[in-house]
Amino acid sequence: MVNTEIPNNHTLSPSGTPLLTINREATIDLDSTNSFEGPEKLLEVWFSAGPPSLPEASAPGGLKVVPSEVWKDMLDLVNCKVLSIVESEEVDAYLLSESSMFVFPHKLILKTCGTTTLLSGLPKILEIAALVAKFPHAQADAAQGQPTAAAPYRVFYSRKNFLFPDRQRGPHRSWRNEVNSLDRLFVGGSAYMIGKMNGEHWYLYLTEPNTMLTPPATPEREQPIKVLDLPDSKLTAEQCSMEGEGQDETLELLMTDLEPENAKQFYLDHASAIAEGKYFQQARDARMNAQKQLGSINDMDEAGVLEDNKPSNDWKLCHDSVDVFSSTSDEDSPFASGDELTFPQELTTEGHALGTVVSDSSGLSAVYPSARYPDARIDAYLFTPCGFSANGVIPSPATGGSTHYFTVHVTPEPHCSYASFETNVPASQTGRETADVIQQVVGIFKPGRFSVTLFEAKDSADDDGGHARKKGSKLEGINGYRRVDRIVHDLEGYELVFKYYERYDWEGGAPRLGEIGF
Repeated sequence: MVNTEIPNNHTLSPSGTPLLTINREATIDLDSTNSFEGPEKLLEVWFSAGPPSLPEASAPGGLKVVPSEVWKDMLDLVNCKVLSIVESEEVDAYLLSESSMFVFPHKLILKTCGTTTLLSGLPKILEIAALVAKFPHAQADAAQGQPTAAAPYRVFYSRKNFLFPDRQRGPHRSWRNEVNSLDRLFVGGSAYMIGKMNGEHWYLYLTEPNTMLTPPATPEREQPIKVLDLPDSKLTAEQCSMEGEGQDETLELLMTDLEPENAKQFYLDHASAIAEGKYFQQARDARMNAQKQLGSINDMDEAGVLEDNKPSNDWKLCHDSVDVFSSTSDEDSPFASGDELTFPQELTTEGHALGTVVSDSSGLSAVYPSARYPDARIDAYLFTPCGFSANGVIPSPATGGSTHYFTVHVTPEPHCSYASFETNVPASQTGRETADVIQQVVGIFKPGRFSVTLFEAKDSADDDGGHARKKGSKLEGINGYRRVDRIVHDLEGYELVFKYYERYDWEGGAPRLGEIGF
C-alpha cells in the first residue's frame, strides 16, 4: 500500500548490506533525559599500522574475529550497551547507548559520552586482543600483578573539556587522573592540552609507534625498571604509509550552544510530526495513483484488445498492479475516502525508524550522499525524549578502496546542547575541500561555537609540518563564524590542526573549563 520501508542506504532495509543486528533488549525504555554530558571520550587502540601488517601469530581477521558478546562484556565495564551492529568486510560499526565503537582488523575506536568509564575498559581490550585475536602479548603473572595484555602498536586518547566534570566517574574526573591511568599501562606516552587553559580546549594523549607496556610496579624505587620483552614488529615510515597509518586522516567537529530551531530536529515529537506528514502524504499520493490506474483499467476493459484479439501487455500489467490492493471496491478498499489510516507505531516511538527520518530530514545523510557512495550504510537512532546517534559505514567508490566511517551524536537540550561529527573519509575521496564538509555539517546544527580537530598522518617527505599549515589555512573561511583560536602541532608521525570558532551573532557566556577545582 504505502511504502514505509527505510531506504537501501539505511541499515533497516532488508535488501541492504552490510548486515545489521539490533539488540532489542538494550533499546527497551532507553531514555536520554539525564544524558547531559555530550562531549565524548575518544579512544583508538592500534595493534598494527594497517590490516596488511597484522602479526603472523594473530588471527587472520585480527580484531574482527572477536565475537560481539565478548565486546559486550567489555562495554559493561564502560557502562554502555550495544543498540545495533552493522557488519561489513573491513569494519564492524557498533551503535551504543552512549555513542559508538568501530572494530577494524588492526584497530578499535571507542567513543563514549555521558558518565561512561571508557578507560576502565582499556585493560580488557588489551586482554581480548591477546587471548581472542591472538596478538603478541605479555603472559599474565598474578604474583607480579601483571595481567594478560597485547602490546598495541599505537594508542590515542582525546576529549574536549567537559561540561559537567563533577559528574564524571572513575579516572575521568580530571585530565591528570586520566593521564595517570594511561601511564600505568604504557611506557613513554605524551599528554597535551591544546587550546586556552581558561577557554575552549582539547586534551590528547598518544604513544609512539610500537608502544611498550608498563612493567609491574617494583616494591622498592631503587630497583631498576625492566621493559617487557615482546615480539618486535617495527615498521619503517615508508611501510607505515603503505599499510594504513600513512593514510590515516580524522576530522572531528565538537559543537556546543546549538541554535534552538536547529536543535528541535533531534526531538522525538518533532521527528514524529515530520514522519506523520510524509506518511499521510504518501498515502494520499498512493490513493490518487490507484484511482487513476483503476480508471485506465476500466477503459481498457471496454476497448483494450489488439487487432489479433489478444489483450495488450499494458492491459495485463495494469490488472497485475490491481492485485496489490486486494479489492477494487471503494467500500472495501484501504484507500476509501472515509477510511482512516493507522500511523505506524515505530514512527511514534524512539528507535531506528525515527533515527532514519531525522538522518534524512536534517541533511546528515547527504554529507556522504548515496549517489556518490552507493554502498554506504547509515545506522541511526533517535532517543526519548530527545537525542540522536548515527554511524555511517562508507566503502570507497573506487575499486579496491578502503572502507571508512562517520559518526554523529547530538544532545539538543538548550542548557547543555552539544553535537559531534567525526569521520575518517579522506578529503581527497569526497572531491571537496575539508572546509566544505565542515560548512555543511555546521549548517545542520548552527552551533554558537565549535572546535575542529584535523588529525592527519604525516608524509615522510614533509618533516616540517608544512602540509598541516597549508590545509589549516583553508579552514579559515567558515561562513557566519569568526576563527578565535588556531594551533598547529607537529607530533610523532602526525600533524594536528586545532581551531576554535564562534558565530558572529551568538550571544553566549564563558566556556565551562571542564576541570574540578580549576
